[in-house]
Amino acid sequence: MYFGVYLDWHMDGQLGMHGENSSEPQLMERFVESGSPGQSKAELELDSEIKSKTSLKISAVKAGGMTSVAIDNLGALWMWGNCPQENSNGDGSLVFVSSFTPIPVLDFHGRTVVKVACGNEHVVALVSAGEKHEGDDLVCYTWGGNGHGQLGLGDTENRVRPEMIGTFNQEFQWTVYEVACGAFHTALLTRKKRPSNILESMCWTFGLGDRGQLGHGTTQSALVPEPVKELPQPVYLVSVDCGLFHTSVVSSAGDVWSWGMEKGLGLCPDATFTGTDSGDAISPLRISGDGVHGPKFNDPVQVSCGAAHTVLVAHDGCKLWSWGRGKSGVLGNGKTVDCFTPSVVLWPPRNEDFKQEELNQPDKEGSDGDSEVEKKLSLAMEEMKLLQSKLSTMERYASILHGSIFGRPFEEQDIPSSLQNSGTFDIAREWENMLESADRSKLVRLEMFYRNMLAGVKDKMMKKRIQEIIKEYLPSSTQGK
Repeated sequence: MYFGVYLDWHMDGQLGMHGENSSEPQLMERFVESGSPGQSKAELELDSEIKSKTSLKISAVKAGGMTSVAIDNLGALWMWGNCPQENSNGDGSLVFVSSFTPIPVLDFHGRTVVKVACGNEHVVALVSAGEKHEGDDLVCYTWGGNGHGQLGLGDTENRVRPEMIGTFNQEFQWTVYEVACGAFHTALLTRKKRPSNILESMCWTFGLGDRGQLGHGTTQSALVPEPVKELPQPVYLVSVDCGLFHTSVVSSAGDVWSWGMEKGLGLCPDATFTGTDSGDAISPLRISGDGVHGPKFNDPVQVSCGAAHTVLVAHDGCKLWSWGRGKSGVLGNGKTVDCFTPSVVLWPPRNEDFKQEELNQPDKEGSDGDSEVEKKLSLAMEEMKLLQSKLSTMERYASILHGSIFGRPFEEQDIPSSLQNSGTFDIAREWENMLESADRSKLVRLEMFYRNMLAGVKDKMMKKRIQEIIKEYLPSSTQGK
């Protein structure tokens, strides 16, 4: 039997651990047996029916806001943490009630839940039309908070119980196959129903659009699903995900697009774009490769968004890329600086080349030698951390300086070719080459920068000279008295 493992800070029971905080992983061993103190008779009967069929396994899990949801191997949906329920006063209004243990969503009893996602206050589920999931029979249900139209039902009224999005009913020629939620917006992927021989798909978004996270070319919100029309066609999208205020997709060909807050980076307040590069991306922007592995990401698997960063799995799961805000080392590239273009995640760890079995199971005769090797490795790792820290500081300084002069973030291609190829740097020659290749707008910006810098230096020199004159005058004036 599979068990759920959760690590987080508890506020409303979202860990499923009876309301207690946990700073380390907790095993939810009694997942099936866990019931809500206020379980109804129908819920208890469903629990009993499920237990009698087979031992449960978790096939998918999602978390968003203060809510956790999971799909088991029988296609049942479970929820804990902040759960939307009807107000007990009987007026039909929505309230969020904390459940400290997983409870089943009875609305889908007798059907199969295939995909699920949740935002800050809303839940979206892809459910089979019949008892079992067969082909293109999925329909999309949403419920919860709807203050920005994130349920896609044409209004801003909250929903206590799941309600089907009419756009994607069974008569619709496209079927939904992927779903993702941001804080207050939703993204879906659809493909043409069989027997179509054309492999193409579309991305639909709805909900809050104030930072361009819908990709519709405006900052307006949408109450019903609308296609992201500026994505190229034909294209087949394999994955979609949403950060708090941005959205990303990746195609089977390895093309990645992002849109939303700060040029599609997400909640990235340190991103200081200027001029035409500033602001939010209200339409999809293509994310280029790292320049080393090419413009595309071969054999993509999945894209995933955090609040302020994005991670891509490609090369059939063998390589990871990340970009966005680098605070706390979240990008996994050995640095803490922001990266506005994809950087390779340092995975697998570099110690994979060591003979792991020999290190983990040393023989007695070589134990002293192994101990010495471990000490050297430890010292080497400490030295590497120190060097990485220094490198990170230098890169941040270079990025700030470069941004002040050229008005855009520092990128790897900005490193002079002579320094890349030979390790030597002729600053006079490189400066001349840079001026030769610069267009008029770049030259104008450079002129303004150096004019302001020169004015600042002259001003500072004048102030220093005035201070010197005052110091010279004060002693002579006091002596004269």
